[in-house]
Amino acid sequence: MGRTVAIVQARMGSTRLPGKILLPLAAQSVLGHVLTRCAAIAGVDDVCCATTDLAEDDVVAAEAARHGAAAYRGPAEDVLARYAGAAQELEADVVLRVTSDCPAIDPAICGALLDLRKRTGAGYAANNMPPSWPHGLDCEAFTRAALNAADANAARSFEREHVSPWMREAAEIARANLAAPPGLPGTTRWTLDYPEDYAFLKALFRHLPGGAEGHAMAAVLGVLADHPEIAEINLSRHGATKAAPFGALNQQPNVRNEQHG
Repeated sequence: MGRTVAIVQARMGSTRLPGKILLPLAAQSVLGHVLTRCAAIAGVDDVCCATTDLAEDDVVAAEAARHGAAAYRGPAEDVLARYAGAAQELEADVVLRVTSDCPAIDPAICGALLDLRKRTGAGYAANNMPPSWPHGLDCEAFTRAALNAADANAARSFEREHVSPWMREAAEIARANLAAPPGLPGTTRWTLDYPEDYAFLKALFRHLPGGAEGHAMAAVLGVLADHPEIAEINLSRHGATKAAPFGALNQQPNVRNEQHG
């Protein structure tokens, strides 16, 4: 049976909110929540924090160690090379990609995506082709072979920075998408890019239950239903998503779609 490793990219540098991943959030750092939730994903054998080789990111590697995650240090701007190096070092056959600014990531959704990729035999699977989940629940899964092919062939700067664009459009890679069940607020932001997002997450996490119950998307939806004023905190930032630079990559043909749930 192959090894599956959750690799979380993380660095202190951020143009919009510097140091955001180590901001405190309900007794943990933002990064701590992400790593804890990744460790709870069914089918994940190891968790790795892929940070940079810059001195400013020594604190990121230390935070990863505090949460029992491996730390891999690589190029600051070439995130694709960082992922390929981390996958090689941890001997991953399958990689689950999560970003460090998504502390509300749901382990069950990530597990469902891993299962979809395995059942379909896809080289690349995601839950945002096109986006249908609240922004902050995004995850991707791909084989080591697909990752290595991307590292060998991707040449454009945004392909190196965003890891997956080459895999999302390469003709030789089969793809699958995990769509959200109907009725979800797909344009809402549960991620951290702006000060308003941090205020939203602080208010949200004050009400989330502890442990596995609080990791579920349903718990967030329950809090927001009981406290609709929380959803208004970062309302001005709704619609701003990391998928935007990919443009047509969200509409690639030959993608097998399945609905979650």
